This record gives sequence, C-alpha cells and structure tokens, in this order.
Amino acid sequence: MARRRHRPINLPAPYLKRVWLDPSLIPDREIYPFCLPIFRDPFDLSFESAITIIAGENGTGKSTILEGIAAVAGFDSGGGGKGHRSVEEGIEETGADLVVALRAGWVPKVTYGWFFRAETFFSVARYLDRSAVVAQQDLAATVGASPQFAPDYLSFSHGEGFIQFFQERCQKQGIFIFDEPESALSPARQIEFLKLLRRMDQSGHCQVIMATHAPMLMAYPNATLLRLSKYGLEPVDVEQTDHYRVLREFCTDPRGFVEAAIED
Repeated sequence: MARRRHRPINLPAPYLKRVWLDPSLIPDREIYPFCLPIFRDPFDLSFESAITIIAGENGTGKSTILEGIAAVAGFDSGGGGKGHRSVEEGIEETGADLVVALRAGWVPKVTYGWFFRAETFFSVARYLDRSAVVAQQDLAATVGASPQFAPDYLSFSHGEGFIQFFQERCQKQGIFIFDEPESALSPARQIEFLKLLRRMDQSGHCQVIMATHAPMLMAYPNATLLRLSKYGLEPVDVEQTDHYRVLREFCTDPRGFVEAAIED
C-alpha cells in the first residue's frame, strides 16, 4: 500500500494549543522528571502564538518540558524528525518520561516537524548525511541517475552547520522544537537564525517552541516569552529576564563587571 503523502493544513499556527499533566497518571512524584519544582503544582501550559520562547536558569526544567512536548508530538528523545529513532545512544532519563502523564490539545495535530537538541546535532546530522548518500546510491543503481548534492552538514563549521540545517529542514508546515539553538551560534549567526524565525512566522504554518539563554533570541518581536522559575511559568518582557540584566551590566562596564563577578 502506498504511503500517504503529507497534506497541508489550511489553518494557521499554533497547532499545539495546550499541554498539561494529568495528576491521576503521575506514577511517582518523587522520581525524575515529576520531582522537579515546576511539576509540584498543577502544570498547564497554553500556546497563544506561533512562536513561544522559554527562558530560565539551568536546572529549572526548560529542556525537560521541551522533551516532554517532543514526546507527545511523536519525536524521539534523541532529537530529529518524525520516524527518526535512536539517533543518540545512552539517553536514559529525559523529559520524554513525562509522556505517561502529559496530555495535549491539538487543532489539528500536525504530522511534520523537528525536535532540535544542540547536544545531539552531530548524531542527527551524521544520520541525515549517511541516509542521503545511501538514497542516492540506490537511485543510481536502480535508474542510473547521476548523484545529486547531499546535505553534508558535517563539512560545515559547527555554527554554519546549524544554520544550514535550520534553513533546509525547518520551513515546512509543522511544529519545531528548539532546545538552546544558540549554543553554537555567534551573534551574527543568531541574527541569521532570527531571520529564519521571521520567515517561519510569516509563513503562517510553522509553530515554534524554543528554550534559550540568548537575550537576542528572546527579543523576537512576535513571540510569547515565558520565564521559568521554581514558582512556575510567567509571561515577561526580555528586559525583565535575568539574562538581559546580566548582559546589560556587562555591556555597561565589561572589565568592571568581570572583575566583580570573579571576586565573589
């Protein structure tokens, strides 16, 4: 039976409207990830705009929330697109374990997208490069076609590979989950990423959920920016985040700021 092709949905993003934890399905509140402070009270997150950005300190649960959402959306915990499995060995406890109690409301559920994890980028890129080579070899053997250009993401520098990957894989209709995409991006490359976000936003058919430490990305004008702390999630402006305040103090007096910081 032929595989059904992806059909565009004639509705604008966001498609994932809400995620929440069903308390009756939580197996044990003393084990990870249910033991995190963010899940002590009822957890319920709604998505009002096409782009949602979550900011917060390390350990507050940003990545855990994204991993849980990715699992609900059908992505592997190691990252990648729909159908990618085991792209990263050794991943044990992750936010994907939330899936046993995490519920989602879609209008409608999309069938395409990508879960980007900075730490597994090379594994995913290696998988895509090898798959492209194998596909071209099979095509050449079957119909005698000449080899075409393969992705070859690993031939780029780290940051260039990220941008090339984003540009090629993240503009179709779907849901795109980015966990700290700025990890290999210089300020100039972060601007390139912001331009990509604008194209995705203007297309009207891309939903983005992103966790970041980069104030430049937090400032994207059409995004819903949420600050995550042990007290929960709350809407904020970029100027209210600790990330922005620290960067502003540094830019005001770089040497004085660093001297004071390292003497504490």
